Amino acid sequence: MQDLPFSRRAALLALGAAAAPLLGACSASPSKDAAAPTPGPTTNRPAPSPTPTSTPTPTPKPSPTFTSDYKLPPIEDGMAPVVTRVITKQPVVFLTIDDGLAKSPKELQLLDQYGYPATLFLTKSAMGENPDFFKAFQKRGDHIQDHTISHNTSMVNASYEYQLGEITGMRDYIKTEYGTAPTLFRPPGGFYSNAMRRAVAAAGLKAIIHWECKANAGRMDYQVGNSLRPGDICLMHFRPEFEQDLAAFHKAQQAAGLTVVRLEDFIGA
Repeated sequence: MQDLPFSRRAALLALGAAAAPLLGACSASPSKDAAAPTPGPTTNRPAPSPTPTSTPTPTPKPSPTFTSDYKLPPIEDGMAPVVTRVITKQPVVFLTIDDGLAKSPKELQLLDQYGYPATLFLTKSAMGENPDFFKAFQKRGDHIQDHTISHNTSMVNASYEYQLGEITGMRDYIKTEYGTAPTLFRPPGGFYSNAMRRAVAAAGLKAIIHWECKANAGRMDYQVGNSLRPGDICLMHFRPEFEQDLAAFHKAQQAAGLTVVRLEDFIGA
């Protein structure tokens, strides 16, 4: 049988009909072997800097507790006892801070940083018109004690009546400003007499608190030996060099292996 020739138009129509399913299949499901698109040009960008994190301030570890083995001597013959050092076998030391002249928030921050309780012997003339400053110390548990109205270092030579007035005047001022009467007394300059001991007892205070070590001018001074001993009562002042003095005390305290505890709690005052 003789094959009939296709016209050009018929051939094109036939070819188009055959290719249509293949074109549809390509557009619906691209081959897995298809080449990935060529990425466009990239810009070199620096890696983002990590967000800085602040170093947390270390929290002081809670101080160990110690059972007191000391009993405060009683008032005898109308005279208050004088405590220069607490006789104890416990590895403790006591920090006392006097006057109240310099007043900086950093003083409180440093005590908190070291974890030190303190006893404050304040005098009205040094406190000036800002007694509220010391309420933050009271809030942390520190006691405000009597250091006279005027800080007259010659009052030991004055009359009994004058001495009693200086002591009771500051006692009443503390009670009014802070709501709690003092129980301890420190004489200005450290000078005392039997007349002063009687005045302290008459004012209702339990003892005169002296010292045998002092942080002063960024160094430690000792009346006995050359290092802190258990039971030492250490003197400091609210002065511009407070930070340096406290650092000197801290170094001595660490070297002696002692723990700072609150004086009133340990001696029962």
